[in-house]
Amino acid sequence: MTDFAERRRMMVDTQVRPSDVTKYPIIEALLSVAREDFVPDAQREGAYADRNMDLGGQRTLIEVRTLAKMLDALDIQRDELVLDVGCALGYSTAVAAQMAEMVIGVEEDETMSADAQAQLSEAGADNAIVHVGPLKEGAAEHGPYDVIMVQGGVEELPDTLLQQLKDGGRIAAIFMRGSLGEVKVGYKQGGQISWRFEFNAGAEVMPGFERAPAFSL
Repeated sequence: MTDFAERRRMMVDTQVRPSDVTKYPIIEALLSVAREDFVPDAQREGAYADRNMDLGGQRTLIEVRTLAKMLDALDIQRDELVLDVGCALGYSTAVAAQMAEMVIGVEEDETMSADAQAQLSEAGADNAIVHVGPLKEGAAEHGPYDVIMVQGGVEELPDTLLQQLKDGGRIAAIFMRGSLGEVKVGYKQGGQISWRFEFNAGAEVMPGFERAPAFSL
């Protein structure tokens, strides 16, 4: 029988801590949430591999190093409301729920969203729910949000999503330019967002986040 608890510990010790992520709430969350329960059954054995996991349909379970460094930059507080866009099967939502007051996951794939909600309930994440709808539209009815996380690559972020961020809030996304990507964190002040580069990472661009084609005469 696979010792997944030992794999979680090794994941933290070999993928997270060496990436200079040492905040106790993040480490504790990653050790507490059973990543193998939030992946397709056929991929359970690869749940702790140091790579992105392709879930199909332009959906990705991003590598733990990227998620951990994103969480480190966002610095989620216990009294904050978080929007997790593209939560897929719910892993990132479950991790963030360990640190936030409430997390709203967004997933447009109805099968994935149903599985995510069931697994979040099984894991005891009572402060997390999954909203079913287009990723690019977020979940305005539950906002505005202190923090927004985008769990996949983006070329452009729609204004409808940015408008759901509170003034003084933070948003993190993986901006893709071809095969190269950069994780940036945006800080909203006075209705405007200023972006800061954090680190390099990559993920498949999610549906609805592609750059609009340029037209030329």
